[in-house]
Amino acid sequence: MNIKRVILAGENVNIDFKKTISKAEKIAKTLVAFANNKGGKLLIGVADDGSIKGVKAEEEEKYMINKAAHQFCKPAIEPLFEEYIVDDKLVLVAEIPSSDTKPHYALDEQGKWWVYFRIQDKSVLASKILIEVLKKDGDNEGTFIAYSEQEKLLLEYLAANGRITLKEFSKLTRSAYKKAQKIIVNLILSGIILPHITEKEEYYVLAD
Repeated sequence: MNIKRVILAGENVNIDFKKTISKAEKIAKTLVAFANNKGGKLLIGVADDGSIKGVKAEEEEKYMINKAAHQFCKPAIEPLFEEYIVDDKLVLVAEIPSSDTKPHYALDEQGKWWVYFRIQDKSVLASKILIEVLKKDGDNEGTFIAYSEQEKLLLEYLAANGRITLKEFSKLTRSAYKKAQKIIVNLILSGIILPHITEKEEYYVLAD
């Protein structure tokens, strides 16, 4: 891995920077989000803006990550560690593989377990739809899409309007919420549409 090139490219769906690990609970959220998506790498000793700060006590950082992965993630996660010297400073990389036992939950400071998912460069709370996607993905079921009238309507609508919410899709096809949700879950699993989550809503777009 060309670590300098990775740092220059910035944070994304499978790269996250942390200057240092302060709390196991906080980092569990990122570990779970990576494991629930396609995996990722946590670069410790790198600030959010990509500047290299370096790790002063790598054993302590490894301990915090392992503690988060084993005590604050359910099922537990097994990080893989690598060390790189960048500009005479140590950068610790914790690699989190994509899991085949999805969904993973992270324990918050109030003692509640939540599912997180990695979208672009953020670890976000997974919606009911995303949790369904993760459960099916974890089952490794092949998803066969037979295009019904509803799927065709959805894809035509997305081609024309760019985005749609579950509520809009349900209204568009006059489908019950559960039926509309099932169609969206299958299309996400097939890689045909992508979820986008903001603080206000969740919507779907066509995959590139």
